[in-house]
Amino acid sequence: MADLRMQIRLGWTEAAMIAGARDVGVSPSIVGSFASKEAALVEFFMDDCLERLIDIIDAREDLKTMIPSERVATLIRLRLEMQAPYLSKWAQALSIQAQPLNIPTSFRQRAMLIDEICHAAGDEADDIDWYVKRTVLGGMYSTTELYMLTDHSPDFRDTWKFLDARIRDAFDLRKTANEAKNLAEAVGAGMGGSLQGLMKSVFRG
Repeated sequence: MADLRMQIRLGWTEAAMIAGARDVGVSPSIVGSFASKEAALVEFFMDDCLERLIDIIDAREDLKTMIPSERVATLIRLRLEMQAPYLSKWAQALSIQAQPLNIPTSFRQRAMLIDEICHAAGDEADDIDWYVKRTVLGGMYSTTELYMLTDHSPDFRDTWKFLDARIRDAFDLRKTANEAKNLAEAVGAGMGGSLQGLMKSVFRG
């Protein structure tokens, strides 16, 4: 079931699985071994794309020279470009992923994708920041994925502009948060110094 060309024409359906099996010389009866046929097809595609992305991360030396924001933008774009040939049917795939029985697997696959992108971007956090970064990145990926569904610009030019804007906002937010943290620490240190001075004057009195 490694041939996914049928999804472009038939969508994420049992008919596509049967046609794909015949196309690669496998008996269509194999399709009956899948409990949830449409979901199995989407899951296979998601796993295949993740493996391809990991191969790209391992092979492309230029990724290591990029700043984190550029690396994140490049990896999200590379991953979403893998869906481009199937875009006319991708809303159907998203609907399949959103079905109650499929949500755990869908969530796990997307979490694995986001985790790979975070690691490739140089993230080594192991505290609460780990969850924050992945939540923000997951939101950026999902909103860009949805934007892409209605983008008719050449080579998805508007989608990549949208993605760049979301990443810029996210990294600016991180910068703002760091500045606020530093300011709070500075104010706290100043208040501590003032309090120490006040206590000394009181006890001297």
